[in-house]
Amino acid sequence: MPLPRTRGTALRQRLAELRGPDVPAKALDARALAALAANPGCARRAILDGAGVNKASVADALGAPSVFGQSQFALTRGNAFETRVKADGGAELLRLVHEKLDRAAEPPAEARVPDLTATGPQGRTARTALELREATAHPGAWTLLDHPMLALDVAGSPAFLEPDAVVVHPDGSWTVVEIKSFPLLDGSADPAKVGAAARQAAVYVLALEEVAERLDPTPRVRHRILLVCPRDFSNLPAASAVDIRKQRAVTARQLARLTRIEDIADELPEGTCFSPELPADELTAAVESVPAAYAPECLSACELAFHCRGRSREAGAVTTLGRPARAELGGLATVEDVLAAARGEAGDPGDPAVAARRRAAGQRAEAQEAAGGCYPPRPATRASPPAAP
Repeated sequence: MPLPRTRGTALRQRLAELRGPDVPAKALDARALAALAANPGCARRAILDGAGVNKASVADALGAPSVFGQSQFALTRGNAFETRVKADGGAELLRLVHEKLDRAAEPPAEARVPDLTATGPQGRTARTALELREATAHPGAWTLLDHPMLALDVAGSPAFLEPDAVVVHPDGSWTVVEIKSFPLLDGSADPAKVGAAARQAAVYVLALEEVAERLDPTPRVRHRILLVCPRDFSNLPAASAVDIRKQRAVTARQLARLTRIEDIADELPEGTCFSPELPADELTAAVESVPAAYAPECLSACELAFHCRGRSREAGAVTTLGRPARAELGGLATVEDVLAAARGEAGDPGDPAVAARRRAAGQRAEAQEAAGGCYPPRPATRASPPAAP
């Protein structure tokens, strides 16, 4: 649901103030949305991404530079492979879609490839919706949309997304195509990379479903996407159909849990700004004014992960141990709380987490006594954590 005009204008002005004067907004892509959905409790990432802040520049200014992102070599190789896959009007790409997803349809001897050029993301989004409507209204032929533009409402702010391709089948159904540069070796690929691609594609499917809901009759958005990768160590395309129903359901649920961006912005101190040009102490105070929800998984998904990890370690937060450990510790939020509970110095004995820590401490003491004092002593708590790389 789009924001009312006056409310949306005020929010855009507020987000521009948070970025800093004359700082252009960084587009929120599907990769960032998938990472945001994986950690919906992080208000810091939600407001920074919603405001279009360049988190890599902020991390550099904070003295905790990011190593997250693709190398220039990987980007160049990926672009060259995508160009090859889409050559000749997408003939090879459509052949793979037919082979892997729609063998019952007529082979794609030729396809319609409309021009999606328009001014600005809003114009491209409208042009994409128009071409999808046109292709769906005239079934019986294949249509390839090369780099369409889709919009998805995220916590009250629109995000513009650009999938590699969307194919409209002869029956009027829609399929998302993801083109990646990692290889398919003997027909299979790295599960972690396939999972990341599936989560990214799930964001595109959600955006397509919003477009489909506005059409009558409502077309079917397929929940099996086509993943196209190089075959073995060559530059020849190979493809695999990936069922993303689980990723789509999880992503939709997590995005719905995100606190609305205007609610987070309203709680910030007056004059808060995240411009990398600010003095280090002012920028640090601005970033720290928004609560974060650090987890080790952030290291592979967020440019501010090293900064947040350092602060989490300084505070002795148990979130640095990972989500499974955090879930088992209940209301024990810091390492000191856990140790005090284990020693019987703090905590409610009726709390299952506290009782479990005390039981574990007792079992350790019994094992140490049975070993005649040879059981290794518990390591001392570190006084100061190592600096973030």
